[in-house]
Amino acid sequence: MSGHEIAFGLGGNIGDTAAVIREAHARLAASPLVHDLTLSPLWRTPPWGKTDQDWFVNAVAVGHSSAPPQDLLALALGIEAAMGRVRNELWGPRRIDIDLLYVDDLTVNTAGLTLPHPRMTERGFVMAPLADLRPDRMIAGRTARDRAGDFAAERMERLAS
Repeated sequence: MSGHEIAFGLGGNIGDTAAVIREAHARLAASPLVHDLTLSPLWRTPPWGKTDQDWFVNAVAVGHSSAPPQDLLALALGIEAAMGRVRNELWGPRRIDIDLLYVDDLTVNTAGLTLPHPRMTERGFVMAPLADLRPDRMIAGRTARDRAGDFAAERMERLAS
């Protein structure tokens, strides 16, 4: 496998969210910047941050890339825009959200990008699907499986494929 292991978080709560996430995954996977991108099972999850809105469908996609992290972020943002993402309010409803979660163990801290994603360990909607694909992936000193277990009491559910 060439390049770094990468992960994207995908989510949305407007429209046919499962279809939108699958389309976003297909667009990411079609990019020459990304290789062998696998999509986790989809999860139905409560909203985070702003709770007075519809539930979300979330997933994680893991693959490989030799591209710089800034190029992967630009890819994600470009796909969001092409798919109709409108940024009206922080943590508000959205058709699609694509976050770059990590690029191997690289640390990036710039005005537009922080890696690993600074809040991913606080989010069951990231940890549960990540644990589906990479249960032994170390995230801030603990496995994704262990971190996903921290959210067992949340009302999340894995959706049928």
